[in-house]
Amino acid sequence: MNRRVPFGLWLGISAVVVLVDQLLKFVIVERFREGEQLTVIPGLFDLTLWYNRGAAFSFLAGHDGWQRWFFVAIAVVAALFIVYLLARHHQQTLFAAGLALVLGGAVGNLIDRLRIGKVVDFLLFYQGSWSFPAFNIADSAITAGAALLIVDEIRRIRTSPKEKAVDQRQ
Repeated sequence: MNRRVPFGLWLGISAVVVLVDQLLKFVIVERFREGEQLTVIPGLFDLTLWYNRGAAFSFLAGHDGWQRWFFVAIAVVAALFIVYLLARHHQQTLFAAGLALVLGGAVGNLIDRLRIGKVVDFLLFYQGSWSFPAFNIADSAITAGAALLIVDEIRRIRTSPKEKAVDQRQ
């Protein structure tokens, strides 16, 4: 669906994601030692402090440091490309919302990599001996943004050619 939505709104949403992500990371780093956990919901959810030198699910985390700059480069290129896409498609609400969330998350984790060389993770969900890898607000925004992009694509594919023509005229 296309609406009159200013480009700056999407950048603002990205900025809010970055601010919330960085603020919460700052609080966690100031109050926790690495590996320390605070149970929030027993048997389900803890706040904790973990550092991730890799990417999602600690991909490449065990390497000797080159991956920091590799992930920095990927994040910078991705952020620039997303800003370009937002500038071109800011009227496509669902698509732009997804891009804005992904951009905010990518920049949030990029700041960590540039500032301390690793990403701060602090949300830990678990059940018994199983646990999901710790993550952060930036990761959550990237995941939510990706989900919106998938929904947008499914909606686009399902739109008939006749509806597409009407949608493009608006």
